[in-house]
Parts: sequence; C-alpha cells; structure tokens
Amino acid sequence: MPRQRKVGNLVALAVLSVLVERPRHPYEIATTLRTWGKDQDMEIKWGSFYTVVRNLARHGLIEAVESVREGRRPERTVYRITDAGRAELVDWARELISTPESEHPRFRAGLSVLAALHPDEATALLGQRLARLEDGIRAGRAALAEHLRSVPRLFLIESDHDLAMRAAEAAWIRSLLAELTSGSYPGLAEWRAFHEAGDRPAKPTDGPEGSGPTP
Repeated sequence: MPRQRKVGNLVALAVLSVLVERPRHPYEIATTLRTWGKDQDMEIKWGSFYTVVRNLARHGLIEAVESVREGRRPERTVYRITDAGRAELVDWARELISTPESEHPRFRAGLSVLAALHPDEATALLGQRLARLEDGIRAGRAALAEHLRSVPRLFLIESDHDLAMRAAEAAWIRSLLAELTSGSYPGLAEWRAFHEAGDRPAKPTDGPEGSGPTP
C-alpha cells in the first residue's frame, strides 16, 4: 500500500527532484520542470503549483534561503531541499519504482463500453487509434535518438518506458483487429446481431449468484 505523505501531490515529487540539483525560486522551478519535460511525465496542475511549494516548506521538506529581486520584478524566495526532503524524495522514488498501483487510463474506460459501438465502427476506430499510435511511436523514437546524443539514457528512461508501453498497446490492437477483421473474435456474430437486429448478446453476471448490476 502506498504510504500517506505529508505532501502527496506528485508536483511535490517534481519540485524535490529539481531542488536536489540546486536551490531555485518557484518561477525558476516551474521553468525547469517545463524544460525537463516533467509535465509530460506526470500531471502537473499549475494552478496549485505555488500551494505545493508552500506546503513543502511548511512541512520542512524545503526551506527558504534568501530573497532575490531581478530588475523591477517582485522579490522571489529561493528554496533549497532539506535533509528531510532528500529522504522523502528517495523514499517516494523507491515506492513508485517497486510497488505496482492500479491505474485507470481512458482507453481502458473506452474498452469497457466497446459493445456500445457497432463492430464495424469499433474496428475502424481502433484502426485510427493504431495509426496515431504508430505515428507517435515513430516520432518518439526519433526524438529519443536525438536526445540520446547529448543526454545519458538514465535521464531519458521514462521516455524509453513510454515508447515500450505504446508499442505494447499497438501490438495488442493489431492482434485484436486481426480477430475482428477475420471474424474469429468470440461473440462477434452476437455483437453484430445486437446492433443490426436488436438481439442483445449474452453477458456474464458480476456476482457469484448473479447479483451484480446489469445495464
């Protein structure tokens, strides 16, 4: 089970990862996160960014070291990571790497209601998704290869993982499409009949005695 953290927003993890390099003020932290592409690695709600920074400071995970002024801009507080913050960063990384956690991607939600579509339409839409995935994989591989010219692979490993996951999804969709287009997918005839003649395909009940919901 993931442990309860003093500041559980993943933005906090991103902030700690930036400050472990050197002290920065919040605007510089945000700029660095964008430059490093951290907003691609995790969902960052910029509207709550400064609240997260303040909460990290309140819990002693970062601390203010000075205030700086650049030209006519307002003073900005520079923060550094504390020993407690370093420990939190390491512990959090250990948890995220070692412990699988159930996630709910939008594609899974779509698949759960795939029967709402006519099989021909579902096949066409899956084909569109596959084409977009393949375009993204090609572009991603090219970008990764370019970045690897100047950045160690260790600092691009999340992009490597993302490409592997997209490639696995593409392979799964190809397999599904092969079944749909060949007519070998189990229950395909009943699925088609439901949409063309209104004959509802049989669906297993959810509970051991059929007590689950039926749409």
